[in-house]
Order: sequence, then structure tokens, then C-alpha cells
Amino acid sequence: MKENRSMVVVGAILIQLCLGAIYAWSVFTPSLVDAGWTKSQTQWVFSAGLATFAVVMVLAGRLMPKLGPKKLAMMGGAILGAGYILAGLTGGTNFVATFVCVGIIGGAGIGLAYVVPIAVGMRWFPDKKGLITGLAVAGFGFGATLWVKLAGSWGHLIENMTLGTTFIIYGVVFAAAVILGGIWMVFPPEGWKPAGWSPPEQTAGGPVAAGSVEFKSNEMLKTPQYFMILATFALGAGAGLMSIGLMKLFPKEALMSGGMDEMAASATAGTAMGVFFSLANGLGRIGWGSFSDKLGRKASLVLMTATQGLFVIAFPFMAGTKLLLFLGATLIGFNFGGNFALFPYITADTFGTKSVGQNYGWVFLAYGVGGIVGPILGGKLGDMGNFPLAFTICGVGCLVASGIVAMVKPPQKPEVAAPVAEAA
Repeated sequence: MKENRSMVVVGAILIQLCLGAIYAWSVFTPSLVDAGWTKSQTQWVFSAGLATFAVVMVLAGRLMPKLGPKKLAMMGGAILGAGYILAGLTGGTNFVATFVCVGIIGGAGIGLAYVVPIAVGMRWFPDKKGLITGLAVAGFGFGATLWVKLAGSWGHLIENMTLGTTFIIYGVVFAAAVILGGIWMVFPPEGWKPAGWSPPEQTAGGPVAAGSVEFKSNEMLKTPQYFMILATFALGAGAGLMSIGLMKLFPKEALMSGGMDEMAASATAGTAMGVFFSLANGLGRIGWGSFSDKLGRKASLVLMTATQGLFVIAFPFMAGTKLLLFLGATLIGFNFGGNFALFPYITADTFGTKSVGQNYGWVFLAYGVGGIVGPILGGKLGDMGNFPLAFTICGVGCLVASGIVAMVKPPQKPEVAAPVAEAA
């Protein structure tokens, strides 16, 4: 059984490495702009992928009890791979084809597979839910580094093999790797728990233990806590996703305005996204997940969103200087990665672990909202020559999110609350 637990982690990371390809989108945008796309069009594909990803996650949560996590993960990998392959076969620079294939089809594949490692990992590691959630989604952040660098400065795939061929290669790899990782995506036997660990118990008259009250999705959707968590996630994700979409375009322009030549500015901006942001994004998922096991989910979210607001507001002043650009990309990336460790966990803490696969899909709709509003806002203001305003708006949104999540209190079902009141 211990061996199964470790292989669940291996399979989860392998799956998420491929699903994280959506965060590598910025490496393709300069080639698409050179091919005649507007900056807004590059962000429409990115936003379509994020929105589809989020919406399909709701469907994935409903399908998991019927198909099982293994089949669901494998299905997602096949669809993700097919989307990139089809985009490559159309040449990679046709806006409509790329929008549909990478944005809609690819996003659907990510949405089907994404929740699987989270739900499976929480079942196998109830004793370390924060850490395992962080590890389960760390690959999503680290994957961007791999795919950005293979397409760019390491593998030179776009330069040597064209954008279309790069899409095809990626599609084949994504399908194969996710299907392989899906082999280990199975739930533990009913009632299983780690040796020496016991779940927290609710004491009469005491506070509700985290995750001890189970809410089904239809029950969760009636609580104010759901909408507060949703708003917090939307504002935090929107700021991070806007930053990702512009992490190559805006710093390149800022560095060139400071006197750096175009080739050096492009390479520096690519390093900011492909190395500093991407690595910090992955580390943030592990770091915030582990940190929250000690500090608590709500306190961690308050701290993360507040500091993210400050970092995003400061970023326009940092992007034109190489070292400050790398620092800003690291700080924003680390905090952005924390979203994907903390929100599954606060969903489980607030509404129960048993249904987290279904409930988190509804919470993750916030990511789709942020994925539409944030990147498109950045693209539109970028076309108007005002990137800094986009960062300021999103940074203020994070500060508001910090205040919202600070007010979240554990919900109670009437049948749970009544005995406690009687005992009191």
C-alpha cells in the first residue's frame, strides 16, 4: 500500500507536467504576432483554453464516479494531445483553427484530467493533504518551464521545425505521458487510512473540525462560503493569468524602452517567464501547500493574496530592469502557484474531502472567469499602450480578495449544528 501511495505521486506529477502546457502559451505569442495576429488575438486563445479548462472540470467531477479516475485521466490526455496535433496539422498560425484546437479542445482535455490527481492524492494522503495537493499540482507549474524551453532556447523547436511541427510533437508527448500517468490514478479501498493516523473528531460544543462535515455540490452551491471562495479565487487567478499572458510581451517592450536591443530583450523576457516565473510557480504549489498545513488554509490565503496584490502593482516598475524583472516574475509566480495548492484544500476543509472531486470543479469555475477577464484585459490595454494599468487593476483585485477570504467561516449543516447547540 505504501508503494501505491508513492506511485500516485509519480503519476500525478507526470500528468500535471503535460497539463501545464497551457502556461507555456506565451512562448508561442511572438511568432503569432509576427504572423499577423494582434496581441488581443494571442490572449483570446489563452483565455479560451483557461475557460474551457474550468467549465469542463465541472463535467469531470460528475464523470469521475461513473468512469473512475484512471479512465478520466487517460481520456483527458488523449483529447489534449489531439487538440495540439490538429492545431499543428493546420499550420499553427491560423487563428480560428488554433483557437478551436488549442483553446477549446486542448482546454477540454486539461479540464478532464486536472482534478484526478488532486482527488486521488487527497484520498491516499489524508494525513498530509496540504503537502500532497501542492506536489500533485506542482508539475503543472514546472511543466511550463520544460515546454517553454524546448520550444525556445533549449530545443529551438519553433525556430528549427516551425510552429506547426512543434504543436504536433507536443501533442504526441502530452497524450502518451498523461495516459502513462493515469495508470496509477486509482482510489484507495473504502475506509483505508494511513497506519497510525486517525481523522479529527468533532467534539460536542466545539468548532467543526476541518473537512468533517460533508457537503454535496448542490448543498455547497447554496452557501455564502462558496461564493466568497469563488470570488477570492477569481480575483487571484485573474491577476496571475494576466501576468502569464503578458510575461513575454510586456517585459520585452519595457526592456527595449530602457535601451536593450530586441534580441536581448526577447531572451531576457523569455527567461523571466520560462525559468523564474515557471519554477517559482511550481515551488509555490509545494511551498504554500506545506506552509498551510502549519498556518491553516484561511490565514495562508489571506497572506498570499495580499502580498500578490502588492507584487502585481509593483511589477510595471520592475519589468524594465533585468534583475528586478526576474525578482518580480519569481514573486508573482510563487504566489500564483499557491492558488492551486490552497483552493483545493480550502474546498476540502470547508465542504468535506469525500466530494472534493465534484466540489472543486465548481470552485474552479473562478479560474475560468479569471482566465477570461485577466488576459483579455491585459491584451486590450496592451494594444492601447497601457500595460501598467492592467497590472494595477489586477493587483487591487488581489487586495480585495484578501479581505473577502478573511471573512470566510466554516459552514454547518442544520443536522450538524443542532446537536452541538443542545449539548451546549
